Amino acid sequence: MSKSVIAIDPGYDRVGFALFSGETLQHSECFVPKTKDFSERLKAIAERICELTDEFKPESLAMEKLFFSNNAKTALQVAEARGAIIVTASQLGLPLFEYSPQEVKIAVASVGNADKKQVIAMVERLVSLPPRKRFDDEYDAIAVGLCHQAHHRRF
Repeated sequence: MSKSVIAIDPGYDRVGFALFSGETLQHSECFVPKTKDFSERLKAIAERICELTDEFKPESLAMEKLFFSNNAKTALQVAEARGAIIVTASQLGLPLFEYSPQEVKIAVASVGNADKKQVIAMVERLVSLPPRKRFDDEYDAIAVGLCHQAHHRRF
């Protein structure tokens, strides 16, 4: 099993991060860049990955693959954010693993067409989370981390 991973739900407006050591969730958050300037947002995302990597020392990076939405502008901006994340992972020497939304849903909720509420309910059953408000992005990052750990278990 991958000993530690930073799992990311990519976005340009909000980014979900989850850091696992084995099957233990060490940290999760929904990161919102403070600036509205798009290039500065990408820089802030890369910097936050570096900060989390310095603190938690993950051995790999797992990320959800891009799901194309009806909004082409949003899809392009998420794709550009993914590019910044991929470059940052490469610069940090972190192996990159990518999972489709269906793979994540199957790993967490056992069905590939699970809705957001089902995924959130299963994440809350599978991981001990301190009570506080969380955005979908954070839950999605935790789900990506759970998917990654499930794919890398050694029997």
